[in-house]
Amino acid sequence: MNAVDPPLALESAIRRASGALKRRQNPDGHWVFELEADATIPAEYVLLTHFLDRPDVALEAKIANYLRQTQIPGSGWPLFHDGAVDLSCSVKAYFALKMIGDDPAAPHMRAARDAILALGGAERSNVFTRVQLALFGEVPWQGVPVMPVEIMLLPRWFPFHLDKVSYWSRTVTTPLLVLMSLKPRARNPRCVRVQELFQTEPSKIKDWIRGPFRSAWGHMFSTIDRVLFKLEKLTPDAVRETAVARAVAFVTERLNGEDGLGAIYPAIANSVMMYDTLGFPPDHPSYVTAWSALQKLMVIEEDRAYCQPCLSPVWDSSLAGHAMAEAEGEGSASVEAANEWLRSKQILDVVGDWARQRPGLSPGGWAFQYENPHYPDVDDTAVVAMLLHRDNPVLHAEAIKRAETWILGMQSRDGGWGAFDAENNKYYLNHIPFADHGALLDPSTADVTARCVSFLAQIGHTKDEPCIARAIAWLHSEQWPDGSWFGRWGTNYIYGTWSVLCALNAAGVPHDDPAMKRAAGFLLETQREDGGWGEDNASYATGEHGVYDRSTPSQTAWALLGLMAAGQGNHPAVARGVAYLQSTQKADGEWDEESYTAVGFPRVFYLRYHGYKLFFPLMAMARYRNLRQSNDPRVAYGF
Repeated sequence: MNAVDPPLALESAIRRASGALKRRQNPDGHWVFELEADATIPAEYVLLTHFLDRPDVALEAKIANYLRQTQIPGSGWPLFHDGAVDLSCSVKAYFALKMIGDDPAAPHMRAARDAILALGGAERSNVFTRVQLALFGEVPWQGVPVMPVEIMLLPRWFPFHLDKVSYWSRTVTTPLLVLMSLKPRARNPRCVRVQELFQTEPSKIKDWIRGPFRSAWGHMFSTIDRVLFKLEKLTPDAVRETAVARAVAFVTERLNGEDGLGAIYPAIANSVMMYDTLGFPPDHPSYVTAWSALQKLMVIEEDRAYCQPCLSPVWDSSLAGHAMAEAEGEGSASVEAANEWLRSKQILDVVGDWARQRPGLSPGGWAFQYENPHYPDVDDTAVVAMLLHRDNPVLHAEAIKRAETWILGMQSRDGGWGAFDAENNKYYLNHIPFADHGALLDPSTADVTARCVSFLAQIGHTKDEPCIARAIAWLHSEQWPDGSWFGRWGTNYIYGTWSVLCALNAAGVPHDDPAMKRAAGFLLETQREDGGWGEDNASYATGEHGVYDRSTPSQTAWALLGLMAAGQGNHPAVARGVAYLQSTQKADGEWDEESYTAVGFPRVFYLRYHGYKLFFPLMAMARYRNLRQSNDPRVAYGF
């Protein structure tokens, strides 16, 4: 901080950050920032165009630049910035570059190939990668688990049913069932193959479905898979045709216009391939809709391009709105414009898949994307509704009430909340061979549960009411011995701890409560020498909680917000953290952050929200200023 006049220096930093954020706001009031994953999705996009024989040479050249830029020098590709090489990501990226035309003898291709072989070869890649390889004839279909399309005909009481898996699994899997049953072959106009990525010739491999299994369930399910492989050929044609028709009907009902099936890349891409495999012409309305949704995900720059996993306008707009509300206070024109846009996105007329577990519950949530009416998100709904409430609870009363009713109805029996469904916790399904990513389900998580508690407390529910008391009890049971909470949707223990501390504070839990003191202690202990905080995505695997070799703006902001929620606003560590944010702020009011600080599926798929480096630091600095001016240690709002 400026040693002469810290308050003025802080106010200047807040003003520059809020100015930068306002410059990013769209004329209709909403914000949307780029959402970046790893090399997997741009590589898959290239493979998709060659499956369909629709390559775009100019676009491929830009995607190739992106893939080369994200490669680890002398190795393969990571799942996040500065991460370790990942086998499956590297297989797809190598295949895509070879498909585009990179010479396999080029140094970067040789290095990638050596890395892939050192990790066991393409035969040891994950299920979704082996499905891609099977579509191109690079592995036999017995190289992937059996997932018969007849799953579409199973009754709901059956141990495996699509209602029992998460929304993302449901939308990705349904069109994939058709592909895995009909077993199409990619057109592959350039006849590119990648047999050099296998340690053993695929036709000679006998143990495609093998461990290490995470439990006895895995051994049992692998045996069932072998039996199903033999029985699959005996299915009557009429039964298969009925199942395919049901899958197509499921997808077509949820096509979701230019936002696509589930509004996520894998589901949209699979829907395109499904229509193509079934003989739909490219000008068929459903085919056109699905293909257009893919194009909406592209980020095309002057010299490079990549494909986003999805778009995040509702999430970005609500978070940016909270930052602006904290910075500018009541009557912020930016917040009012954002809220008008957000209110128009509340889902009031579609009863989505969530209703299979909650029949009779009225809709009232928000999706993460521009449009995704079958799949509103509990987390987004809580954050949006909190913003509406802090802006103008009277004007937005009806929207807030609809959100309150829906969130209360979505609470699971364990007291927590999942992201998209209730009671989505049939953990044995994470052990089927198809679910080697371990993310088939959508159970209660600490961060989403915390957001719901924050919202409900902010609008007047007390900690003694059953809905809040059960949630707090569940959160207590999830606290780690070091005081942290796991961050399912953000990296990681810093994110989870911040989220829960905000919730406990909003619910009126005393700051000297043992759980809050342990959590604050975790944050104080993990502060770095430069005053900031950082956490590696390796903490989702074997890495330490809250530890990284650098500080990041977004994770520093989360730690600060968590400490302030725990009543530690006057602690020297908070002043040091704010000073770190000020010292790393650029002249344009923004921050740099290459690190990935969010996650799709732990250990499988990580995310870099390009807006996090702006609105979270602004929120933290503005809250610090506001608390100092009020001399009240308790944060007024739940987020």
